[in-house]
Amino acid sequence: MTKRKPTAHEALIYLMVVTSAADRDMTNVELARIGEVVRTWPIFEDFDEEKLVKVAQKCQELLHEDGGLVKVIRLSQAAIPLHLHETAYAAAFEVAAVDLEMRMEELRILQLLRQELAVDPLTVAAIERASKARHRSLT
Repeated sequence: MTKRKPTAHEALIYLMVVTSAADRDMTNVELARIGEVVRTWPIFEDFDEEKLVKVAQKCQELLHEDGGLVKVIRLSQAAIPLHLHETAYAAAFEVAAVDLEMRMEELRILQLLRQELAVDPLTVAAIERASKARHRSLT
């Protein structure tokens, strides 16, 4: 029996979940940000938000398999059209940046994503700078 490949929407969610789970602590803030991205970003306008939890659970199952992290990243990379690789990296970075604290594990996942998605360094810098700016507060 062959496993179904993820849709582009599912793959984008997988990358956000992987980033959130990198330090084995998916915080409520990170989970809320994933939900907010799915609800508000144009890329998800035709995605059924009711499926979000099920997609995240499927990602968790895949992560528990042998070589799960690499498998999830490669499945996602293959499912996301090339012109959306920057969007995929931006979504993953949004989740990592939301708590204003980057742990070593999250940095490593982001590095893997940059490589697998072939996002150029200038684009990475722009995405990261914009995301950090959005998450700052006055206090």
